[in-house]
Amino acid sequence: MSEPLSLDWELDYYSRPIQAADGKKRWELLICSSPDPERPGADFRFARNCPATSVNSIWLREALEAALAAAAAEGFAPPRRLRCWRASMRTMVQRAAEGLGLDLVPSRRTYALIEWLHQREREVYPAEEGYLAGPLAPPSRPIRPVPVPLPEFARGDRWAWATLPLDSLAAAREWDRGFSGLVPLPLGPEGQPPDGDAAVPGIRLFSPSRALAIAGWLAGLEPVRLGLEGRQLVLEAGLEDRWLLSSLPAGEAEAAAQAFDRCRRQAGGLQFIAVQASEQEPGFAGFWMLRDLPDP
Repeated sequence: MSEPLSLDWELDYYSRPIQAADGKKRWELLICSSPDPERPGADFRFARNCPATSVNSIWLREALEAALAAAAAEGFAPPRRLRCWRASMRTMVQRAAEGLGLDLVPSRRTYALIEWLHQREREVYPAEEGYLAGPLAPPSRPIRPVPVPLPEFARGDRWAWATLPLDSLAAAREWDRGFSGLVPLPLGPEGQPPDGDAAVPGIRLFSPSRALAIAGWLAGLEPVRLGLEGRQLVLEAGLEDRWLLSSLPAGEAEAAAQAFDRCRRQAGGLQFIAVQASEQEPGFAGFWMLRDLPDP
């Protein structure tokens, strides 16, 4: 008999654009498993509505217990990690999870959950009674912190831009790699794979003596996406962390911004970070696939 499969979970507990009979917005808990390229086809999803008057850690803990039971019935073990991507809900989720032995990771590395939310916003919520159509006041966004330079020990001896054909990333799980974070290749608007020849942009960090230590440190950051802000190359990670990787010459920054824009359109926002001892090294001390997805 095979052992139950343990996957990471991604969680969102928040209000939706649905007005309940009492005139208050309905809340909803969504949980999905993070796709694991090592185990294609393994997928768990759980959704439960919550009245606005019941929003608290007690209700959430009971719902998490129900999710664990539903997962067990489908042959899944409790999750290895539970990722929560809304900073405003972190404390409540922590209180609900801590008594259930769940390891909470505050992280925006929740690509599957964000895509599911976008799909529900397009197809599910508009069909429900009480749907609040039309423009809604957007939630207030926290002030984004100024990017902090990487610690000196994590910078590597040098770095370089790189691109990979989208199709080549399909074999990433077979590569020799130490620390890593892979994601499934994104699908286009019609459910078809994007152009396999699309160039996926990324960066390579090199250090002959510290590659594995740098990769281990990056793994703990929960890297989310790369971006250009003026002439600054910034790595977003965790919930709110922003790391300054480099300040670029004006022409180089403009070319990189154009490459990232093409990536979002042609390759579903896919990006990567690789850590190697040298350019000639066949394997990776660390390799992460990232996605530049707009937050819901």
